[in-house]
Amino acid sequence: MENYNLSIIEENLNIDFTDMIISNPIKGSDINKITVRPVTIKEKELYQVCEYRNNQVFHKNVDKNTLTGLVDQWMGPVMKQLLLRNRKKEITLLISSKGKETLKAKTVREGEADRPVVKNTSHNRDKAYIIQEGTFVPFLYDLGVITKEGKVIKEKYDKFRQINRFLEFIEDILPALRKDRELTVLDFGCGKSYLTFAMYYYLKTVRGYSVRIIGLDLKKEVIANCNALAEKYGYDRLNFLVGDIADYEGIDKVDMVVTLHACDTATDYALYKAVKWGAEVILSVPCCQHELNKQIKNDILNPILQYGLIKERIAALATDGLRAQLLEAAGYKTQVLEFIDMEHTPKNILLRGVKRKDSDASERAAGRLAASMQPASMQPASIQAAKKLEDFERLTEFLQVKPKLYELLLNHLSWQGSKEVDIC
Repeated sequence: MENYNLSIIEENLNIDFTDMIISNPIKGSDINKITVRPVTIKEKELYQVCEYRNNQVFHKNVDKNTLTGLVDQWMGPVMKQLLLRNRKKEITLLISSKGKETLKAKTVREGEADRPVVKNTSHNRDKAYIIQEGTFVPFLYDLGVITKEGKVIKEKYDKFRQINRFLEFIEDILPALRKDRELTVLDFGCGKSYLTFAMYYYLKTVRGYSVRIIGLDLKKEVIANCNALAEKYGYDRLNFLVGDIADYEGIDKVDMVVTLHACDTATDYALYKAVKWGAEVILSVPCCQHELNKQIKNDILNPILQYGLIKERIAALATDGLRAQLLEAAGYKTQVLEFIDMEHTPKNILLRGVKRKDSDASERAAGRLAASMQPASMQPASIQAAKKLEDFERLTEFLQVKPKLYELLLNHLSWQGSKEVDIC
């Protein structure tokens, strides 16, 4: 499957997922149809896969990562059609006889579709939230999201969904985090810290990780309130500090960096710090991408760039796409995902980077390319990183832009490249 289409499928295996049907087998296949539904077994959220082979049905329960890999194996070599349904969308993927993939997504409005309601039993779930409604969580109560009975307040239901959606992203990257020592997580621009508290609660209380989380924001009153709440709950390894993203130097090693709605180039400084610290995981929801909007120029695109709204959106998407390319060049497997539905906020793109095992070689490769050196003896991962940076530079030349993150990372990557030359 194409990586983009597979990422869309993976992204929609979320808390709203109801079912998936994979059909139209290739000639000679012993599998007639495959169905997938969400199940809860021993309090663990899984996916039940049913393979229909002639007159028999074979069942197995798998996690999200395994299911994504199976979909990649099925679509094309075994099956030609996929229908994924959740409470918000219907996604259809068709593969032609020549291998061309066509993906369509349809928004489902309330009452529009007659879809199955899956009840919450030991082998089924209605809404598989990581934090289940009806569970009393102190910080959610104090932040005004739930009642004393654990019921979600109607006006805060979107916030409740957002918190659980964020925790899904955390759950997906757990294999990249070590459990044999204390982890350090830095949250830039934490604000009222709904998600910071949720992250600590999930990692520490629910999953049992030894973790220290530092929240950073410029608002003194907000930081004081967050520290008071952390002390009230006994979250002794959750601390909030007043500070600026660009200038913060209070730590030299971080396992995960989170930056949500850091405005404009503040996101770039946070991403730069994450790469500099060698963070294993980066989660970033950018905001207010003004920098490229002021720079972008292109004779071919000028007919549409004259419209302010179009230019703003193109610049915003280009900004985040270029950031993703730079993270790839710096040694991170990077995905661009939908954080929450567009109907709630247009600022719904999440960049998720997980450091590759060969990332040190990748960073050196990008550094060598930045220093105009020949990558003839590079390993495959190094060549891939260098190619990402080369593509990035070609695109920025086309758009006539120079993103802040490129400026920040260039010296860092070039220094590593120069260091390798000295060693050789």
